[in-house]
Amino acid sequence: MNRLHQSIGILSLWLLAATGRAAPPNVVFILSDDHRFDFMGCVESCPSFLETPNLDRMAAAGAHFQNAFVTTSLCSPSRASILSGQYMHRHRVVDNQRGIPAGTHFFPERLQQAGYQTAFVGKWHMGHDDDAPRAGFDHWVSFPGQGVYNNPTLNINGQREEFAGYTTDVLTDQALNWLEHRSAQSAPFMMYLSYKAVHYPFQPAPRHDQRYAGKNIDYPDTMANTERNYRTQPRWVLDRRFSIHGVDHMQTGPFDQDPVPDFDELYHNYCETVHGLDENIGRVLNALEENGQLENTFVFYMGDNGFHLGEHGFYDKRDAFETSIRVPLLVMAPGRIPAGTTYNQMVQNIDIAPTILELCGVQVPAGSMDGRSMQPLWSSTNSASVSWRNHLLYEYHWEWNFPATPTTLAIRTDRYKYIYYHGAWDQDGFYDLQTDPVERHNLIDVPAFQEQILALRNQLFEELEDRGGLVLPMRPPAGERLDQRKRSSSSH
Repeated sequence: MNRLHQSIGILSLWLLAATGRAAPPNVVFILSDDHRFDFMGCVESCPSFLETPNLDRMAAAGAHFQNAFVTTSLCSPSRASILSGQYMHRHRVVDNQRGIPAGTHFFPERLQQAGYQTAFVGKWHMGHDDDAPRAGFDHWVSFPGQGVYNNPTLNINGQREEFAGYTTDVLTDQALNWLEHRSAQSAPFMMYLSYKAVHYPFQPAPRHDQRYAGKNIDYPDTMANTERNYRTQPRWVLDRRFSIHGVDHMQTGPFDQDPVPDFDELYHNYCETVHGLDENIGRVLNALEENGQLENTFVFYMGDNGFHLGEHGFYDKRDAFETSIRVPLLVMAPGRIPAGTTYNQMVQNIDIAPTILELCGVQVPAGSMDGRSMQPLWSSTNSASVSWRNHLLYEYHWEWNFPATPTTLAIRTDRYKYIYYHGAWDQDGFYDLQTDPVERHNLIDVPAFQEQILALRNQLFEELEDRGGLVLPMRPPAGERLDQRKRSSSSH
């Protein structure tokens, strides 16, 4: 960063304090990987045995956004949307293989220029094998690609160092060390703590291994390979359950040494990994409280994507079904956000950047972001009176590496969802989320809904065209192609 800009920023913040205005708040943004929205104890449908006391603490002490969504359910595009406040078609990080296009700017750069001390700790994953420090951060701790669950090698400000231990614990150690020893203690700070957990293959900390083994699993209604579950669904949905991201591909694993565990093991490992993540979030909250920083800090917790655990016969994400696109979102700020509040408005990952910038008093250049600040929702005495979006858009571009899921464009209102599949000889999707929350019954051919379906389809394409979102990028193939398709005897 330009030292002159940093000096000007710090001087501006000092002048604010000198004139009696409130000190700028600190921000800790905690991001997990593939943590679905309903695997927290504060959500009624959470598995009864899963323990998440620290996430529950955040919900009880702050705000729980019960309808939070990503605009693309894939690691790199979602992370770029969080940092830029833009849809994928604008920031152009369309898959997990490529880096960030030149000229892309992320919100930490603006905070840094305003005098904030900034740190990034954890999974970056934009530019698959590149762990080099990125613009906008005074302190950098990361690793290449997806990283590993145990004994990571971390790039700390350009120098690589090996660490022994469970990566979620190690990253928390790094974050707490920076909070305690950061160089500019008088400056406000923003720490972006990005965990690898709970990305597949799910590996709990050794201390939690087998913690939930044998616990009863409430299998999703749509998991079974039955006529009822697939009668009206697009053909690709049934096909995908036999792909690398499907439960029937998984169950044939013992016959060909496929390294995928059986479903119950996968499910229990996921929950054990979530529990270890929760423990470390508690360590961050406790450290902020013990250091006297919690009272002036906004703490965000969010997942970068949802994750299917059997729904529609899937495990993974990418598609536009609810358990793929819905994520946990908690915001805690003692004295600033009313404790124990819940919000049903549809918020998105593109709202994070403008929200944090507004909280920190940093202006968002007009037209630079697609999201909007969530602050009016908790600042209003009646959040229902706040003018808010009544629908959201979703986009995912077919990947050469994982070809089972087609290019997907979707529009979701508070009740209905229309999904368009591009480049596939198949039917589209239309679901009534009020009468069919598990999205078992595709109503695309029901005569009574044809006018509504056409209106939503037109709205989807008009909005994408206005935004420049209909130019789908074609990229040269890169990386490994996992295109195995398996069939059971009952599916012929």
